[in-house]
Amino acid sequence: MKTRVRPMIARDKPAIMDILRSVREFTPEEVTVAEELLDAYLEAPVASGYLVFVAEVNAVVTGYICYGPTPLTKGTWDVYWIAVDPGGQGQGVGRALMAFTERRIKRSRGRLILVETAGRPDYAKTRRFYQSLDYREAGRIADFYSPGDDKLILEKRL
Repeated sequence: MKTRVRPMIARDKPAIMDILRSVREFTPEEVTVAEELLDAYLEAPVASGYLVFVAEVNAVVTGYICYGPTPLTKGTWDVYWIAVDPGGQGQGVGRALMAFTERRIKRSRGRLILVETAGRPDYAKTRRFYQSLDYREAGRIADFYSPGDDKLILEKRL
């Protein structure tokens, strides 16, 4: 299975929204925020500060990533969203998106990538995914999202 990564275009939005809604870990509020970032990117790609790419397998959008340089830093980047269709998880799509993103960040003289994720038990698979890519916990804010749901800040130095 070959994964092709390319810039998002407007006609990709419905597929991305379907993916976001199908990932059970995402709350409806999180899906709304993800959509706002997609809309900002589509309206003004450069001014938005976001870079959005989709992963295709057999010409079908199966995942996406949204990332960008962290304002007021030198060489720090944030991965804001990554999502893969649940039916395609575990097949290398997420890894392909992250590898693509890391290469682009490195070419842009990036030195540090940050990812924020939840500490809830249902996010254990997500945390294992990042750990397998050499992301390490750099910080934790207890009860950030809600009581019992910590905010984890993961980092990878390039």
